[in-house]
Amino acid sequence: MNIQKENAMQQIRNLFDDLSKVVLHQLDLLEKIINGGITAIPEEIMKELNENEELIDKYEISISEEIIDTIVLQKPVASDLRQVMAIYQMVANLERIGDSVMNIIRYIPRIQDIEVYLKMSEVITNMFMASVSMVQKSILSFVESDKEEAIWTIKNDEVVDEMNHKLIRKAIKKSDVTEDTQQLLFTFIQMNSIISTIERIADHATNIAEASIYAIEGKDLRHNKEIDQE
Repeated sequence: MNIQKENAMQQIRNLFDDLSKVVLHQLDLLEKIINGGITAIPEEIMKELNENEELIDKYEISISEEIIDTIVLQKPVASDLRQVMAIYQMVANLERIGDSVMNIIRYIPRIQDIEVYLKMSEVITNMFMASVSMVQKSILSFVESDKEEAIWTIKNDEVVDEMNHKLIRKAIKKSDVTEDTQQLLFTFIQMNSIISTIERIADHATNIAEASIYAIEGKDLRHNKEIDQE
């Protein structure tokens, strides 16, 4: 048994567990804000959210470096290599979930019609909790090597998408607005879906560009301002 390799693999798993806990805690904080219908986020909660976001970024870089060192120095066998590459992909997605939490946190104080927001709070909460459950089960599937949890998560993605469309349409129809306004809102929803998807494509292109610079110069630009200065 290669003790150094086992220690390196365990270090990666430990960091992954720590990152997962921070992301899940961020989701828990956001759930309390959404559930409480809060639009003015308390300063102490905002401070904790920002500190956790910085911690998530640090974990992502640390895990990436540990994975690279392990591959180069320990030369893991195929099964170990698959695991570290899977962790690498999961870490990237956990970081994006953390970013999404902070995006939602920034959107909430910008809401101007509190009454409409409160009417939609049940819709938002139901969708959010379904998504959180997917995150929890996806992490659990890896930690406990439970394929069924992973399959459940994959299948439930379509359920959340369907919930999105049905619940929002229901909420709009229940609101005290004219038929013309309802149709306008439905149009905006579809336009927002298109714009959000285009934005994700641009985000992926940025990720590819950052990876390219890392490959060329060895610089990690994911969480610093160097690219802005250049």
